[in-house]
Amino acid sequence: MANDQQKNPQLFETMSTMRAMRRLKPDPVPDELLEQLVQAAVWAPSGSNLQQFHYVVVTDRKVISRLEPLWRRCVDAYLGSAGKATPPEMDQAAYGRMVAAIEYQRDHFTDTPALIIPCYRYVQPKGDLDGLRAMHGSLGTGGLLRLMRNGVFSTIAETSSVYPGVQNLLLAARGLGLGATITVWHLMLEREWKQVLGIPKDVNTFAAIPVGWPKGNFGPVRRRPVAEVMHRDGW
Repeated sequence: MANDQQKNPQLFETMSTMRAMRRLKPDPVPDELLEQLVQAAVWAPSGSNLQQFHYVVVTDRKVISRLEPLWRRCVDAYLGSAGKATPPEMDQAAYGRMVAAIEYQRDHFTDTPALIIPCYRYVQPKGDLDGLRAMHGSLGTGGLLRLMRNGVFSTIAETSSVYPGVQNLLLAARGLGLGATITVWHLMLEREWKQVLGIPKDVNTFAAIPVGWPKGNFGPVRRRPVAEVMHRDGW
């Protein structure tokens, strides 16, 4: 790890200072920078190299104003439920500051310079009897049933093809000095969000990422020590 950090000091510095920036200036972000963010996302890997991802970039204030009531409802739903509990790795004061930042972002949402919505249209592979037999022979009846149950595999295939791109986008934003935060609260009202943005019904959305010039400063993130989360050769 130390050698890698010496070879790529800027990369590791970027990753270690990627604080969630929820307080953003209203100043617009140039289109060429937004295109750079999407380009970085497109460079990420995609399951089976299908590359069925799409990125809706919203900068029109009128559209953002139409999304504002939906954002507010989703944030309030989160803060009134799961958001009421302080995470075990945070003290109450630190969590209070995070909630205050979330509330600030909610109350100033219409000033958001840009909002990026990562999407994916999953292409269901065409099955045939021989393929089904091959899967059954490799996985067994129980494994095949678990794979097919509730569309779990297709969901995993989509998410694994989207979130690497999202992380690339966030890294690129940090590298360009832009503030960005990944949120998934919009999924509580995804149908309404898709209606406002004209996103087809067969396309799923996976995040809403506000982007802009940060009001705060980048700095070291606070995460659990590696020794607490790393397991060698098994759990």
